[in-house]
Amino acid sequence: MSAALIHLVRHGEVHNPEGILYGRLPGYHLSGLGLKMAQSAAESMDGRTIERVFASPLQRAQESAEPWAEKFDLEIITDERLIEPTNRFEGGRFEFGPQVLLKPKSWPWVVNPWLPSWGEPYQSVIKRMMAAIEAAWHSADGGEVVMVSHQMPIVMVQRHVAGLKPFHDPRKRRCSLSSITTLTYDGTRFVQVGYTEPAAALLAESIDQGAV
Repeated sequence: MSAALIHLVRHGEVHNPEGILYGRLPGYHLSGLGLKMAQSAAESMDGRTIERVFASPLQRAQESAEPWAEKFDLEIITDERLIEPTNRFEGGRFEFGPQVLLKPKSWPWVVNPWLPSWGEPYQSVIKRMMAAIEAAWHSADGGEVVMVSHQMPIVMVQRHVAGLKPFHDPRKRRCSLSSITTLTYDGTRFVQVGYTEPAAALLAESIDQGAV
């Protein structure tokens, strides 16, 4: 048998008072608010049959997976394919938009936003995420699976299953902190069947909105 549903969960708020684009940098853990967000996400699935919990290897994802593991008495399975994409702007402050053109040293990195040229290609992210999802789908026996990842990889999956091109404006993503994007398999392909924001009441207090 296979899973009934796949839940792609974004991590909670990260402790990042300096507003750094942290990407894959080590040491970025959840803030106190982020821990509450992660707990809210897990509690929103009360009564569900969760059989597996997978997570990106990054600390913020592992910490966001802990409430799920504790609630459903499961081990966290680390999957490298769920990790944040590489990003040349990592380690500095960065806001997507026209202001990038004011920094000549960044021009070679943004020459092809359709790829994108500043980091891991969109198609590469889609390929590894869908491979991880398919493997997780076959790992369960009729129950549901939780996969804790990051905003951009989850958005790539959202767009892919909807038949949309991967290029997009990061400011318009529908993937808030600790949100849950739910997929199922319709017999021929994966489709999105749900999107919830269990931590919506906490978002107004959030300082850090995550990486690009």
